[in-house]
Amino acid sequence: MKTVLKLTIICTIIFIANSCFAQNVHFIKNGVIEFEKRSNMYALIKKRITKNNESYMNQAFDNYKKSNPQFKAAKSLLKFNSDKGLYKFEDDSSPANNNWLANNPIADLKNVVATDFKTETNTIQKSVYEATYLVKDSIRKINWKITDETRDIAGYECRRANAIIMDSVYVVAYYSNQIAVSGGPESFAGLPGMILGLALPHENITWFATKVTETVVPEKELLPPTKGKPVDNAALRKVLMAAMKDWGEYAQPDLKAFSL
Repeated sequence: MKTVLKLTIICTIIFIANSCFAQNVHFIKNGVIEFEKRSNMYALIKKRITKNNESYMNQAFDNYKKSNPQFKAAKSLLKFNSDKGLYKFEDDSSPANNNWLANNPIADLKNVVATDFKTETNTIQKSVYEATYLVKDSIRKINWKITDETRDIAGYECRRANAIIMDSVYVVAYYSNQIAVSGGPESFAGLPGMILGLALPHENITWFATKVTETVVPEKELLPPTKGKPVDNAALRKVLMAAMKDWGEYAQPDLKAFSL
């Protein structure tokens, strides 16, 4: 009886402690998240080298490495409340890189993504070469598989989730349920909390939060973009396929980049 009583008391203490902890956890529903996107340019350029072009590409690649860092970085902001989010890149004031190998669609992609969490829709402004499109469609449905792995990002404990999108693109995401909004950078969402870390390992791209600020965001700062030719995802893909129909295997990296 004494043993049973002791176990009962211990269980009661643990339950009370957990209840108190849960009551003290603060969940964020409004704020601004600063992200850094990093693109491994050496890996991306190396993928362009084939038997057909290696005679000049290897030399060009060696020259690129002498004067350019391995990673290209870009800073972006995600502003959000419980209903809406707006993701966009900061104005880039850095000098232009005139080396033609520095231009890469997936590394240079700077979408503006407005998300309505209530209606589960996105409005995405995409620059595709010389044209600008306004893509309005449903939020991409991602079949996430949540794991037990965790890591700290910007001071928040985040849990890892994996997924495959577009049939072949492997995605790794780290989300925090302390930020009670199912959003993330670019158009990635659908987890029980905010995505603070995102990686496309085979595409050599990552997005990681560097700072989270809890603040009330004015509604006017969450308005979706309006500039661009209106399309949905299917219509944009038709445009891309038509433009790249004669590109052969060289079309795939660009098509993948503009479809993210």
